[in-house]
Amino acid sequence: MRIISGTAAGMILKVPKGLDVRPTPDLVRQAIFNSLGERVIEANVLELFGGTGALALECLSRGSIHAVCVEKSSRHGQFIRLNHEQAKLPAGSLDLRVQDAFVAMAQMAATNQQFNLILADPPYGEKNVGRRSNSLAQKMLDDESLPKLVAPGGLFILGHTKRDTLSVPATWEEAKMLKHGDTIMRFFKPVQL
Repeated sequence: MRIISGTAAGMILKVPKGLDVRPTPDLVRQAIFNSLGERVIEANVLELFGGTGALALECLSRGSIHAVCVEKSSRHGQFIRLNHEQAKLPAGSLDLRVQDAFVAMAQMAATNQQFNLILADPPYGEKNVGRRSNSLAQKMLDDESLPKLVAPGGLFILGHTKRDTLSVPATWEEAKMLKHGDTIMRFFKPVQL
């Protein structure tokens, strides 16, 4: 698990031991960032369900100006801080919020914060054939605070497993879908009402 490109390219990311974290694989991250291209440069970024901080750190390495990383586990938060330090990215370029992602989204929306890119690859849900998904990915799409956090022209990129069939509410328009193995990464824009 490494940073793929930019000023910290090749840096190996520290990952907590055990099965609590499922980092977004290098090939999937490479596909995401190839699709994003120059959108990353000078972007204000939010990563939800941070884990190792891989997505936020990749953005910063590729020229984003600032990232907020939300991770519920304080233990995992220590790894995110360590990875940011070891990547030698600018001091102050990453803010870590150790809290529940849904609480953080509501608080940030209440203070009118907005981001050019929001990335989330939450823990996967179970197979849901014949019923509506109750996964974290579905809950994110259903959350009323999240669309408010996307800046005009911005994107929300959501990862989920292909066995988790999501229902896309009318608040979102799907712009792109990338598939790699069991992982699906979907690019959404909020529908402007």
